[in-house]
Amino acid sequence: MIPEVASVSFIIPAHNEEAVLGATLRAIHAAIATVSESCEVIVVDDASTDRTAAVAAESGARVIHVEHRQIAATRNSGAREARGRWLVFVDADTLVSPQLVQAALAALRAGAAGGGSDVRFEGRLPRYARVLIAVAVPIYRALRLAAGCFVFCTREAFEAAGGFDEAVFAAEETFLSRALARQGRFVMLREVAITSGRKLRSHSAREVLGGLAHVAWGWRRAMGKRQGLEIWYGDRRRDPG
Repeated sequence: MIPEVASVSFIIPAHNEEAVLGATLRAIHAAIATVSESCEVIVVDDASTDRTAAVAAESGARVIHVEHRQIAATRNSGAREARGRWLVFVDADTLVSPQLVQAALAALRAGAAGGGSDVRFEGRLPRYARVLIAVAVPIYRALRLAAGCFVFCTREAFEAAGGFDEAVFAAEETFLSRALARQGRFVMLREVAITSGRKLRSHSAREVLGGLAHVAWGWRRAMGKRQGLEIWYGDRRRDPG
């Protein structure tokens, strides 16, 4: 039964994620079973054409239907419907552990405005991707920027920060991290979120590095439209495994 008022709202944006969403939701429910706070799970189904909504409903999640095709707007739609005073954003292809969820809630109880965690990518990864991750993850931690696959915050800080920036189609978590840090203490947990390496496997080094270079070079101008962001908004490719 979904509580009328929850302490914690888990918000999962999803577009055509039937293949991975079930495992994500099972991991969240397993983590919820280890905490004392009342929790709800919300899947924001953004214009899916597969069984994403059905998988979510079968797991007991509350399903919200939107047609944004923009990750920031989709996340914000979930936050507006959420009943919790604490918000946890988890990507549809990301597995959280009980230890990670417990650490996030402990940080919020201790007065943090928000935070993120270490990230690991599952499965076999191309060599270029392993090098890229080895460089990027420490930089994100040093700059105190949450990876988009796992971000948590208080509702008060989220609303004061203006939520996710809907002017951008990518890297919205970096802007939110900075905005939350202006509202209070922003923590980076040592506990790990496990996210999918499928994009790194299904796209070539040229495509991935080209997409990242496009964002880095054009910054907000480049992130203001889907064009050039096909890694995130292009048709889903088969994961070569």
